Amino acid sequence: MSTPKSTPLRPFHLAFPVNDLAAAREFYRGVLGCGEGRSSAQWIDFDFYGHQVVTHLVAGRGGDAGANPVDGHGVPVPHFGVVLTMDQWEDLAEKLRAANTQFEIEPTIRFKGKPGEQATMFFRDPSGNALEMKAFADDAMLFAK
Repeated sequence: MSTPKSTPLRPFHLAFPVNDLAAAREFYRGVLGCGEGRSSAQWIDFDFYGHQVVTHLVAGRGGDAGANPVDGHGVPVPHFGVVLTMDQWEDLAEKLRAANTQFEIEPTIRFKGKPGEQATMFFRDPSGNALEMKAFADDAMLFAK
């Protein structure tokens, strides 16, 4: 069931494991610029572009379930991210490059000239969780077929 257009988009909540809270704090707050909310010795809430993500300390957890081929790249599964404006995406790509981030998939344009053309990049947090940040020149293409 899709969200009716008259319903305002609500923030999502995602909780996931990390193996080092200090490294997670430095990455999400320091590199990505996420605001920090509540925290304890076992977890930290972050404002991830208006959404609530929570890093939970779970030793030895993480890793990929696999990868799927998408437009010539092996996309890590699972992954999460947000759809940014093109300006935000370009600014973030520049910020990540300046921080010497190792990209899983370098910032690129996927599906060039096709419905759903999008800017995308994949990278990992210090615990190995995969993130995809993307943007569309036309947000109406988000669910294009």
